[in-house]
Amino acid sequence: MRSVAYALPPFPGFAGPRTYAAWPVWRDSTTKPVKFQRLPKKEAAIRWHKARRFDRQTHEPGKHGGAIGRTGLQVFYVLLFDFLDHTTGRLEPSYDAIAAKAGVCRRAVADALQRLRALGLLHWERRSRPATDETGRFRLVQETNAYASLPPSQWRGYFEPPPPPAPHPDTWGAAPPLPDPIMQAVEELRHGQRQAALAELDADPGNQLAGALARLGRAVFGSQP
Repeated sequence: MRSVAYALPPFPGFAGPRTYAAWPVWRDSTTKPVKFQRLPKKEAAIRWHKARRFDRQTHEPGKHGGAIGRTGLQVFYVLLFDFLDHTTGRLEPSYDAIAAKAGVCRRAVADALQRLRALGLLHWERRSRPATDETGRFRLVQETNAYASLPPSQWRGYFEPPPPPAPHPDTWGAAPPLPDPIMQAVEELRHGQRQAALAELDADPGNQLAGALARLGRAVFGSQP
């Protein structure tokens, strides 16, 4: 396990902790090109809303947020809508850039990314690139991670809500029932009783639709019986 001195800046006049690694990069970093998968903005929006639903599904009483957490949702949002190139799928921000956009500290970004990966929402690959030092010797330089948003089918613990019930076959294509005064006026119109129909529509002053139909009827029929 690395000493805490590696995470702290050196004191003035003192050298930092000595490393015996050939190059200061993560050992699982790749130097090969990373192939990004295109993710349209519409699909990114769907995943964002499902992530919010996932957080609500896993909420426990008395606790703040769910499995993803507020900071996790913030980090996921900025990755999808501030850094992701929806045309190429390229997603490679630094920790500092994510922290600045999400309005959190670097440590909170690291914790949120770990949660997102553990839940299956996110995957990344560490990268490095060849370079030379000041003496011209070969070395590897750490690059930012290459991130990828994973589909909800791979999220651990997430489930889609059940679909809404289908309408009853007897109601397919059926018009919604009209209010009683309007139905009564329709019946009277069928029997040729226009003025009675208009009076029926005026019977309920609070029914704006019936009142509008009454005014329209008077404009069309006038004083005809």
